[in-house]
Amino acid sequence: MSENELEYLTIDEAAALVAARKVSPVELIEEALARVDRYNPHGKFFITVDADGARKAARAAEAEIATNGPRSKLHGLPVSLKDNFKTAGIRTTAGSLILRDSVPARDSEVARRLKEAGAVLLGKTNMHEFAYGITSENPHYGDVRNPWNFARTSGGSSGGSAASIAAGIGFGSVGTDTGGSIRVPSSFCGVVGLKPTYDLVNVEGTVPLAKSFDHVGPIGRTVSDVRAMLNVIAESHSEESFEGRTFRIGWPSNYYFDFLDDEVKLLLEQAAKCFKLLGVEVQEVKLPSLQEAMEVGTQMSMAESTAWHEARGYYPQRESMYGEDVRGRLAMGRGMSAVDYVRGIEVKEKLMADFSRVFTSVDAILVPSTPAGAPEIGRTEIAIAGKTETLRTAIMRLNRPTNFTGHPSMTVPCGFTREGLPVGLQLIGAWWSEAKLLAIAEMYEGANEWLRWRPRLR
Repeated sequence: MSENELEYLTIDEAAALVAARKVSPVELIEEALARVDRYNPHGKFFITVDADGARKAARAAEAEIATNGPRSKLHGLPVSLKDNFKTAGIRTTAGSLILRDSVPARDSEVARRLKEAGAVLLGKTNMHEFAYGITSENPHYGDVRNPWNFARTSGGSSGGSAASIAAGIGFGSVGTDTGGSIRVPSSFCGVVGLKPTYDLVNVEGTVPLAKSFDHVGPIGRTVSDVRAMLNVIAESHSEESFEGRTFRIGWPSNYYFDFLDDEVKLLLEQAAKCFKLLGVEVQEVKLPSLQEAMEVGTQMSMAESTAWHEARGYYPQRESMYGEDVRGRLAMGRGMSAVDYVRGIEVKEKLMADFSRVFTSVDAILVPSTPAGAPEIGRTEIAIAGKTETLRTAIMRLNRPTNFTGHPSMTVPCGFTREGLPVGLQLIGAWWSEAKLLAIAEMYEGANEWLRWRPRLR
């Protein structure tokens, strides 16, 4: 097999070849490291690459599989972790200067589960500093670039994870999502990203951003890749079959389509038509508490973030070591009163009730993942239909609500803009409905050609 054939295999395909001993874990890791050498100097996908450790683990996996067979589908396959997951003996910077020399003694729970499954850790991916941003423009380790166009942002904060997977480096990655940090870069980079139900994947051993909003989830090139990763990292995950099931999807009449590029809106409408052709019923739904929840959710998460940094003596004592944008948000996090925080919890309960009501009549909700294709690196605002908003506000509007409520949501590629930039649709489900969301996403993925498209890495 050529390098391109190896690197763009699905996890199921690669696992079958490894189990049959037609491809070795050593071959896979060497191909992945070769791509890192070629593209990382400019793309800035990784902060730390553990080449020696990966080669050692690949040789061990090859020997064990030859003797005992594979432990899991991930056994012997190269994967990566966002650099806010603690890894024993490998530094965990969280994209910051403050933690640049931090080498944990113990693995995070996610790293432990991947290691137990026999996955080979390729390295730690670049990210927005302390996960506190949606572009992965990092003043300390370089700006993560989008494989579809290196002048464009990868999105964030899990930008290195999504960009490396889109670039064919490794078979899966794990990121964190506090306001869209898995879904935004996955959408911008044309891959699949899942933010599971709150607490389905254990956050122990991650460097947090805002604890009541933080989720951990997988990123892959296909829905089946994400499913395979979730099966390893989740506390529990149902493999329920939905064969022959007729699904119902909700199309919100308010909020999600209020500030959206015409190209993205058209692609979402085409996706809805595709679902209808597949036998899915699409019906209008309304979530009246969304607008109120966006502002208060953002304020609450900022307050939680500032409290964590202050408790560790990082802020304001080491203020000069933060990038300008993160430093500014930490300062803003001091502005929320305890009374406002309690009122925010009341708003959260209202929004949770809205979602619960909607999920009595539909299996999932279909919305955009991002309001437009990936903007140029350095852009801070976005203009749509004569209206200008900050990039952060425009993007988080579509993603923050389900971090607030803890509902699972995932992004799946649904087409490209005229400039050749990927666009993702977002599916939101009821709590603990990951298996159903994956089935719906896989149905859509199988009816379209996006799976075969590859970035030209320019």
